[in-house]
Amino acid sequence: MNPQHNELTAPRRMALWQETRVIGDFVKMLGPLAAAQIRSRASHREKLIVLVPGFGSDDRYMSPLRHYLGRRGYQAEGWGLGKNLAGIDLSHTLEDLSSAWHFSPKPDYRGEASVPYLCDRLTDRVRIRHQAVGYPVTLIGWSLGGYLCREVARDLPDIVEKVITLGSPTIGGPKYTAAAPFFRKRGMDLDWIEREIKRREEQPISQPVTAIYSKSDAIVNWRAALDHHSPNVDHIEVNAAHLGMGFNPEIWSLVLQSLEAEA
Repeated sequence: MNPQHNELTAPRRMALWQETRVIGDFVKMLGPLAAAQIRSRASHREKLIVLVPGFGSDDRYMSPLRHYLGRRGYQAEGWGLGKNLAGIDLSHTLEDLSSAWHFSPKPDYRGEASVPYLCDRLTDRVRIRHQAVGYPVTLIGWSLGGYLCREVARDLPDIVEKVITLGSPTIGGPKYTAAAPFFRKRGMDLDWIEREIKRREEQPISQPVTAIYSKSDAIVNWRAALDHHSPNVDHIEVNAAHLGMGFNPEIWSLVLQSLEAEA
């Protein structure tokens, strides 16, 4: 176990005031977004980028970044699965999960594998989109969306060529996030989720991963957003609010740099 694991807790509620910086991020976004609209569209790149929203949001959240990348020639699109509710809105049992998942028995199942079940749906979606366009796929996800991207990449190494995460927990599931009380109130065993995620890491993500995180993140403990398992991960620290990561101009530039590094 990584020594930092013992320091992990969900962010303190009193730190939530730092998330008010999202207002500034939104205002600063308007300039680059307007500039992207004015500039000539870059030549088409044969690459599909799928952007995945975080918990409680949908494709509208990632639409500014999607438009920004589109003006630079990337075929960028949303995940197309509606609002990301961590799979709790999808009726299922443990037996409904794909063979890619190997869970410990849980007789008192209360939806602890709802996120993996949602991962299966996104995996199917990415596979279908890849077959339709024939391009390599890069996945970009904010918060829980980034976790989903990581797991899809783990299962589709021949289709997904890169993952970029924005403030996404890599360990613990919701345990070290501000969403932990929400899932506990639903009766979910967060310790079971954490153990199963740890087992999943026995199969490392082979593709390059760019993990963008902020130590002042008041929603996800920044230590939980570090990837100590993937062999090819680039950690980039920013000073940003969690809620504004999808439309923070500095992060947009970092995302673009990560994408262009592949060219």
